[in-house]
Amino acid sequence: MSNHTKKRILKSVVESMMTYGAEGWTLVEGQKTKILAVEMDGIRRSARVSRLERRRNEEVRQMMDMEETVVERIERRALQWYGHVRRMEDDRWPKTLLEWSPSGRRKRGRPRTTWRGEIHRLMNGRGLEEEKWRDRQEWRMGIQGNR
Repeated sequence: MSNHTKKRILKSVVESMMTYGAEGWTLVEGQKTKILAVEMDGIRRSARVSRLERRRNEEVRQMMDMEETVVERIERRALQWYGHVRRMEDDRWPKTLLEWSPSGRRKRGRPRTTWRGEIHRLMNGRGLEEEKWRDRQEWRMGIQGNR
């Protein structure tokens, strides 16, 4: 089987199951590490490269022509979803829930990472401004530009 076919199978079967509904996830570093490890295991298996060969992940990725990681694709999909929801009409449920802020007191301790906070972190990392989501082409170019 060719590397191209193996790559397509890996993306269509394994990655689609692994990232179902990932647009709404808030990933912490430990979760990102585990997701990357599962992806790298699949890439190594499809490339038939054992860990005992002690070849770097970057080298195996280049061999299989898979430069973009699954975490980067998850982040890009989350930004696409954010832009999509922001462009929705105000009476739609996703838009209402995105803008909703619960009342009341929070629990003690460090606040959890929120999805909205993660989106703003991703936007800052890609140089996207808050109102760029209004122009679909500009938003898409800003998301794709950091690959």
